[in-house]
Amino acid sequence: MTDIALPESLAQAHERLTNALKMAERPLDSAMLLAVSKTKPASMIRQAWQHGQREFGENYLQEALEKQAELADLESIVWHFIGPLQSNKTRAVAENFAWMHSVDRLKIAKRLSEQRPEHLPPLNICLQVNISREASKSGVMPDEVMALAKEVAALPRLNLRGLMAIPAPSDSLAEQRAPLAALRQLLTDLQVALPDAPLDTLSMGMSDDLEAAVLEGATLVRLGTAIFGARTTQ
Repeated sequence: MTDIALPESLAQAHERLTNALKMAERPLDSAMLLAVSKTKPASMIRQAWQHGQREFGENYLQEALEKQAELADLESIVWHFIGPLQSNKTRAVAENFAWMHSVDRLKIAKRLSEQRPEHLPPLNICLQVNISREASKSGVMPDEVMALAKEVAALPRLNLRGLMAIPAPSDSLAEQRAPLAALRQLLTDLQVALPDAPLDTLSMGMSDDLEAAVLEGATLVRLGTAIFGARTTQ
């Protein structure tokens, strides 16, 4: 367990996002905090929910499903899957999540489309872009985003909402902003090419680059340690 005071850390995270939005001269409701709760117990998620947090991101499928079962009584909780996903595990995501941030190939999108239950709203999809072209990172390459987006947008039971990226680390604000600006431009290009798709989401920005991401138009920022404390070793 961690000795972090979760209500205070959650409030600080929201304050940091608010300050970043003010600095960027953006509306205060134009970006949302996604609490990354991977490796954290369901009791901490419940506590964050009790203090107003509704959006939670999970990376590990089996762990997430166990938490969802334990927290099934919580109303209005929104689950985002933000980690890599093997094609043989898509059904569980299609059936149990509202958002999937890490689609980087058509095979995964097709399976999610086919497996999304009819009684649920369409699954919100972000394409993960390898915006810094790192060999160690997942994601579709920037010059392949348009082709993949057109195919995903045509699939039933999915809503293509936008793009997600984890840029290479940088120390300066200018260096942080460059790949995030490139991701924003990709989204703008998609909005022109696919005017009927609900493309309104940039999932980018974490603890080290939140301010840069907000300056470049992030609508979902992903914070974990800043809210829940140091990550538990699995």
